Amino acid sequence: MGKIVELDELLAELARQRRTHRRVVFTNGCFDLMHAGHVSYLNAARQQGDLLVIGLNSDRSVRAIKGATRPIVAQDMRAKVLAALECVDYVTYFDEPDPLQLILAIKPDILVKGADWEEDQIIGAAEVKAAGGRVFRVPLLPGISTSEIIRRILESRGPGQNGV
Repeated sequence: MGKIVELDELLAELARQRRTHRRVVFTNGCFDLMHAGHVSYLNAARQQGDLLVIGLNSDRSVRAIKGATRPIVAQDMRAKVLAALECVDYVTYFDEPDPLQLILAIKPDILVKGADWEEDQIIGAAEVKAAGGRVFRVPLLPGISTSEIIRRILESRGPGQNGV
């Protein structure tokens, strides 16, 4: 089994892993242009448990959230980059604007989001905590974000240049 998996395959694998009391960590995101902030965040997430599962927003989901010009990188390519990271155990896609249904299906022991999210605003936090799990908020690296990288690229273009 590879790291990029369909949900039914992932759920079967997590059931096997849980029989040996392995703690499942879940986070989600678009991960459109990978950068050092993402890597730092994912390493911190993985340290919270035994397996790191990433819910990756599909292209359709990213467009619904970020607009017609996103994602910059297609979902299959974003998944390959994530799967190449040692700290990532599994990547699965979701089409919805938020990961609640995926969180309810996976039932993570630890739900991770960036510290820029207040815990009461984190999708799935109440459900994970009600099931006996916990929420961990990762401090972010200042000044590093996909939106900031895109903004700097666009500002660096000369007049009359098209594209990024």
